[in-house]
Amino acid sequence: MATRQSSVKRKRGGLLRRILRLTFVAIAAFYAFCICGLVAMKWIDPPTTMVQIERRVRSCASGNPYRKRYTFVPLSRMPADLPHAVLAAEDQRFYDHHGLDWKQIDKVVDKDLDRGKLGRGASTITQQLVKNLFLTTGRSILRKGVEFTLAPVADFVLGKRRTLELYLNVIEWGPGIYGAEAAAKAYYGIPAARLGRDQCARLAAIIPSPLARKPARMDRYSADIQERMRSLGW
Repeated sequence: MATRQSSVKRKRGGLLRRILRLTFVAIAAFYAFCICGLVAMKWIDPPTTMVQIERRVRSCASGNPYRKRYTFVPLSRMPADLPHAVLAAEDQRFYDHHGLDWKQIDKVVDKDLDRGKLGRGASTITQQLVKNLFLTTGRSILRKGVEFTLAPVADFVLGKRRTLELYLNVIEWGPGIYGAEAAAKAYYGIPAARLGRDQCARLAAIIPSPLARKPARMDRYSADIQERMRSLGW
């Protein structure tokens, strides 16, 4: 009887070790894929992203029509007001951190502790780029952990200018609308290069909730973003 129990324990132990080994291999393979992808995207414009794939899959599953609008344009073909507006709205310390804004994280953690619950915020542009490229929109501690570990790598591999260029081209700006060029044409009927300061601020204002917000309704927040831009010398 004791021998049989010992055999069962050994089998369970062996199974657990195999599961742990496979999990480690899967995690290592995922990180290797992401890092290789970041290295490639230093020079190659991505044809799609994981968030774009997620949206298409969800649309097909629900039976809703889906039209993807996505045209990659270099940062040099965007007005300076656009990246300035986005930085003022989303990540004012972008040029001061290395993918993670620890000062902002400390503030958010303190607020969460005071409220007694987990909130939102402190996500840098680099973290948002990592999410768009390799993850999904679902919120979880696991996703945030991947963002935290990959954001410094992305900052190091891509550099600030390429990170910002990729971000402005791949993020969601409405249903099926990805990137500044598609957003400018969808909302204003013009290429991104012709966007005015107020239009740039309104586009920046809808980034936190692109499926619900519309630039035309962002009067107050876009005015706040423009005030931030002025205070930052832009």
